[in-house]
Amino acid sequence: MRVFVTGGAGYIGSFTTRALQEAGHEVVVYDNLSYGHREAVTAPLIVGDLADAAALDAALTAGFDAIVHFAASIEAGESMVHADRFFQNNVANSITLLNAAVQHGVSQFIFSSTAAVYSEGAHIPISETEPTVPENTYGETKLLVERMLPWYDRVHGLRSVALRYFNAAGGAPDGSMGQDHEPATHLITVAIKAALGLIPRFPLFGDDYPTPDGTCIRDYIHVMDLASAHVAALDHLAAGGASDVFNVGTGHGHSNRDVIRTVKEISGVDFPVDIAPRRPGDGPELVADAGKLRHALGWEPVHSDLTTIVGSAWEWHRTHPQGYATPGLALTS
Repeated sequence: MRVFVTGGAGYIGSFTTRALQEAGHEVVVYDNLSYGHREAVTAPLIVGDLADAAALDAALTAGFDAIVHFAASIEAGESMVHADRFFQNNVANSITLLNAAVQHGVSQFIFSSTAAVYSEGAHIPISETEPTVPENTYGETKLLVERMLPWYDRVHGLRSVALRYFNAAGGAPDGSMGQDHEPATHLITVAIKAALGLIPRFPLFGDDYPTPDGTCIRDYIHVMDLASAHVAALDHLAAGGASDVFNVGTGHGHSNRDVIRTVKEISGVDFPVDIAPRRPGDGPELVADAGKLRHALGWEPVHSDLTTIVGSAWEWHRTHPQGYATPGLALTS
């Protein structure tokens, strides 16, 4: 199929673009490059913003069977400071995209959602039937788009799948692709930067949670497994499947101390760790029940053991300490 990928120059978007191509789909990426990287794109790239309705209309005139929508603001902490920007970028721009999809006869839509739609008090492991009560503006913006999607199906016939990610991590096994986001906020990336000496110490936010070792527990999903979930969701819709919502995780949690220990083992560096106060909004445990995705779409994570995740992330950051701007990195598009 012809697939239009918004935000395809970003971390998850670039991996999914490559996975879609490997599955035989023809992909065009649409990205304003505010956070994404041209060097990460392996498909034709249109530099444009979803807020520019005319540019979006021109891009979609080429005709597409499906849209995979990643483009969004994603930092939960920032969303509690700049709620206006998040509602504009994540909700208003998504409406513009959905309307353009209907206008141009696109019949399938994959939406990049988040586990942040759930509340901190959700039952662990978290299933799709848990109440959706976001704790931050970011989660609320994603939930608002999720709530629109069934109506676009009912009224316009635009079938959709929303994928609620847990903690995306890792890189390509050969070190050719990885996460390049500054400032780094994801635990594994920050720990690796400490191991590389790019930051002096690792800040561990809280060691007094009601967990076995006192630190937060999270469900880490390798970005390649996350990408394969998008391909599976697209196959589901292409086969006539109904609109639906799925968690994407492993069902297994790892504590912050587990991650730190694994980074130290793989890097061979015993970097210093400073205990810092808890961050607002960091619940003790966030683990997915991904059984619905496994059973309905036949999806299985194959790269998401913690050693593989950390090892692939280490290879990326070790060989690209300045990310895609590392000198000598060949462009792919």
